[in-house]
Amino acid sequence: MLGSTHGTLTTDFRARVHACGESPRTAVHSTAAPTAEDAVAVDVSGRPLHADVPDLDRFFRPESVAVIGASDAEGRPNTGITRQLIAWAERVGARIHPVHPTRPTVFGLPCHASVAALPEQVDLAVLLVADPLPVIEELAETKVKFAVAFASGFAETGDAGAAAQDRLSAAVQRSGLRLLGPNTNLNAFEKFRDDLDGPAIALITQSGHQGRPVYTLQELGIRLSHWAPTGNEADLETSDFISYFAEQPEVGAIACYVEGLKDGRSFLLAADRAARNGVPVVAVKVGRTETGARMAASHTGKLTGADTVVDAAMRQFGVIRVDGLDELQDTAALLARARKPKADGVVVYSISGGTGAHFSDLATEAGLTLPTLSQAKQDELHQWIPEYLNVANPVDNGGHPVGDWRGRKIIDAILADPAVGVLICPITGPFPPMSDRLAQDLVDAAEASDKLICVIWGSPVGTEEAYRTTLLGSSRVATFRTFGNCITAVRAYLGHHRFTASYRSPFEDAPRTPSPSYRKAQALMRPGQQLSEHAAKQLLRAYGIRVPREQLVTSAAAAVRAAGLVGYPVVMKASGPQLAHKTELGLVKIGLTSASQIRDAYRELTDIARYEDVPLDGILVCQMVERGVEMVVGVTQDDLFGPTVTVGLGGVLVEVLHDAAVRVPPFGEDQARAMLGELRGHALLEGVRGAPPADVDALVEVVLRIQRMALELGDELSELDINPLMVLPRGQGAVALDALAICR
Repeated sequence: MLGSTHGTLTTDFRARVHACGESPRTAVHSTAAPTAEDAVAVDVSGRPLHADVPDLDRFFRPESVAVIGASDAEGRPNTGITRQLIAWAERVGARIHPVHPTRPTVFGLPCHASVAALPEQVDLAVLLVADPLPVIEELAETKVKFAVAFASGFAETGDAGAAAQDRLSAAVQRSGLRLLGPNTNLNAFEKFRDDLDGPAIALITQSGHQGRPVYTLQELGIRLSHWAPTGNEADLETSDFISYFAEQPEVGAIACYVEGLKDGRSFLLAADRAARNGVPVVAVKVGRTETGARMAASHTGKLTGADTVVDAAMRQFGVIRVDGLDELQDTAALLARARKPKADGVVVYSISGGTGAHFSDLATEAGLTLPTLSQAKQDELHQWIPEYLNVANPVDNGGHPVGDWRGRKIIDAILADPAVGVLICPITGPFPPMSDRLAQDLVDAAEASDKLICVIWGSPVGTEEAYRTTLLGSSRVATFRTFGNCITAVRAYLGHHRFTASYRSPFEDAPRTPSPSYRKAQALMRPGQQLSEHAAKQLLRAYGIRVPREQLVTSAAAAVRAAGLVGYPVVMKASGPQLAHKTELGLVKIGLTSASQIRDAYRELTDIARYEDVPLDGILVCQMVERGVEMVVGVTQDDLFGPTVTVGLGGVLVEVLHDAAVRVPPFGEDQARAMLGELRGHALLEGVRGAPPADVDALVEVVLRIQRMALELGDELSELDINPLMVLPRGQGAVALDALAICR
């Protein structure tokens, strides 16, 4: 059975907002909303810095609607759709105009022969035709604002369909109207309950059926305000709806089912707008596996993007990614309705020591903070709980106290602790009358508290009075059916509020003009070519990234002189534009300490290059840098997001462990440091087995300089790889020992 959730909610949400002077959402005050001037601002690469928010008011609440291809003939698919659209238009107060070339009336309404014959300019045209392209061109002449195309047979069907969709997109762009679809459905015109209070969930789905679990939350008293079934996204896309919903005062959370992102930059700008407004975005994004990615492409005809990049981009901009539809509904419902937490501490309260220990293990492993209650608080709890039971957290009451007046006293005492922001009570099964009393005490306590109370009702039956009436009847208790969904939702809830409390839009500080480094670097670029190591290091120097002392030589005698200048011991490496993996070819010699070793190494390196038929621009004689932590920092191009920056453990470890973190520029120092914290091998930077701590500040500075390079050279740089970047002991900096650069 799918999980169900009720979050904390006041009886009259808007009254509370007005009384307390609060916004319906938690505003993030570190960044002002973009002005009209900002709306056209671009960064150094010419990409926009703010989301273009479409005015979708007339889409969701039009004054007039045209149904092209309307029908009332029994047995025809268009008939059922027409009937539903007429009912929807009546609910939203819109005038409806059926259009059909041969019908004088449809369901008793006057029917018009063509778009040109419409009696007024309409806000929304619904196209019940197999080929929407000719109709789009007709609608352009009548200045229609929005259209919906249900027809399939476009990008989801292959190359021919993709070409047809391209033609449709071009026609829409010329027309000036905005199009939902094609390959969409009637979800936008569903009947939403208007008797529910509080902040709502706005729903976006690329596959309409995947939104059904969230839509049915209304039956549990959770409000939905909008549903955008985006289909193939020939024009309007997921990002447009995120940007729009983030500005709607009634929206408490945005729930998304995403198969493919149309444009990565647009998605990030939309997520940024939601983060600045404090509106949580919860998303299921398919395509984690190769099979899932293939299925997504066949269904929507769009790229899914490298999943590691998608995952990192979502995390970077505060989008909460969940795996299943049950997690989507539970997490979105909690985030939409729960108040801002008073503290991050979670207390687990149960009638069973085993249940409490089990849940606490799972919660701690998931990263939730379970603080040990103070001795004074434990002494207070032991007034009502036997001394032999643990009340440090988890709190085990032994069962009997929940059946009388002591149960409420215990709950109130826990909630009064300033370190506690969330109380979670797993009830693994019904045991009336005590479970009924426990449920009621939790509901009553939630009504009197400004802290979040979550209950996991573990019974698979779900018909019990304590569950159906008491818990689900409460607008203040969040009720779950599984441990996992509760932990996922609570972690997202606490994480979202931590994120938005300190969020500053990275687009605010994105460079808008090229740096002097860019002009130096441009002179080094060779379109369509791979640079030699020597040239790649010159590129790094242009951006102020330290490289070893080195000289490029073309004779053994010059190599000996260079070694004397660089200082023994030295490293010698072949340098050429076609060399990517020198070590495997034996083209690196390390630890050379004499002139004779230099001459022998020069001869051997050039002989190997000649034998392997590898052209060289010379031999590098380099300073040998030994003591430090080997890292890798690089730039790659993602199909969706453009240039991305990666940092991870370097040397051979990058290929063996794949321990790396990714971000999409622009980002600030906080995100650069967060990348390092995500690495499994982060402890190496802190110093292990007697090694000194590494110069993390210098590593962060390199990451930020590489990000600047990625932004400025994004259209010219296909790939950059610094491996290894030797991070020296604290205070000594970081040195790029090797580099690979490929120009676009």
